[in-house]
Amino acid sequence: MEEKHRTDYISWDEYFMGIAQLSALRSKDPSTQVGACIVDKAHKVVSIGYNGMPVGVDDECIPWGHGEGLESKYLYVCHAELNAILNTRDSAHLNGCTLYVTLFPCNECAKAVIQSGIKEIVYLDDKHGSDTIYQASKKLLEMAGVKVRLYQGPTVKVSR
Repeated sequence: MEEKHRTDYISWDEYFMGIAQLSALRSKDPSTQVGACIVDKAHKVVSIGYNGMPVGVDDECIPWGHGEGLESKYLYVCHAELNAILNTRDSAHLNGCTLYVTLFPCNECAKAVIQSGIKEIVYLDDKHGSDTIYQASKKLLEMAGVKVRLYQGPTVKVSR
């Protein structure tokens, strides 16, 4: 009898969300680790990213808390989506791609997604969905025709 291929392999969505989840483990943020994976129409990974400080900025010299003014990490951290977009060797390759991300993008990342030509976002969590910047993000993405969907599959257990 001829042997057949496995049928219990993971789906493309599960695979790419798993890469985003694994990428999130690179983040040094003590409260929220976010990962992103950008994929083209041929199911090829174009780029990955995670939230962290800009290249060349010493992680030890910047606050990682939710403080006020210059003591807030939010003024310094690059989001996973933006890092994935910027990590791409050729931005033309992003046109028509799908972004898998572990946390719904903020309004600034939504603008970068739109400008880069990414056409779909698959997200794992929307824990800040009621905040103004995320409401603006949803509005921008809808107006620009970027498809947005909640990841529905099983999550790969990726932890240390």
